[in-house]
Amino acid sequence: MTTPRPGSRAEQRRRTEARILAAAAAVFVADGYERATIRAVASAAGVDAGLVMHYFGSKQDLYRRVIDAASVPEVSGTPAEAAEQILAGLADRLASAPVASLALLRSMLTNPEAASAASAGIARYEAQIARAIPAGDAGLRAAIISAITLGITVSRHLVQSDELAAADPARVIELLRPCVLSLAALPGHGGPPE
Repeated sequence: MTTPRPGSRAEQRRRTEARILAAAAAVFVADGYERATIRAVASAAGVDAGLVMHYFGSKQDLYRRVIDAASVPEVSGTPAEAAEQILAGLADRLASAPVASLALLRSMLTNPEAASAASAGIARYEAQIARAIPAGDAGLRAAIISAITLGITVSRHLVQSDELAAADPARVIELLRPCVLSLAALPGHGGPPE
């Protein structure tokens, strides 16, 4: 793909789309999927609501693009390396609220359309995890790891569970490490000591 030259219409369009997507992520986090409006996104982006509709078509399509723009953490290497990458990503999310991820999480908890859209992003992440797990049930193990990390993120940033919301991210990772290493390891090998 070629990069549009600075100042060109294509470059202006790319910058406008990026500004709208950033504004949409912030609005979905603040308001949730159901209460977020195209007008609120347009206002936050400093554009006309018609321009948002022109670029994205509908609120659901805009939400899907926000999800697609959210980076899926890279997971690769040995099972132990993959587990450490997963834990490092979670540590980052615990240390600071990830706007795009929270938009996805808040909205998928309250709206079936948003949950359907979010499932594609979750599936991409789980597929990366599963590729690093040398087990016949790698898909299930990846889904469990994903559920654990999603649950911790939701509890800390959205539910704001007292203990978890106030916990030192390093301590949470320390407690979680044996579980994730065990799930990522070849059955019977490389799990935590018993």
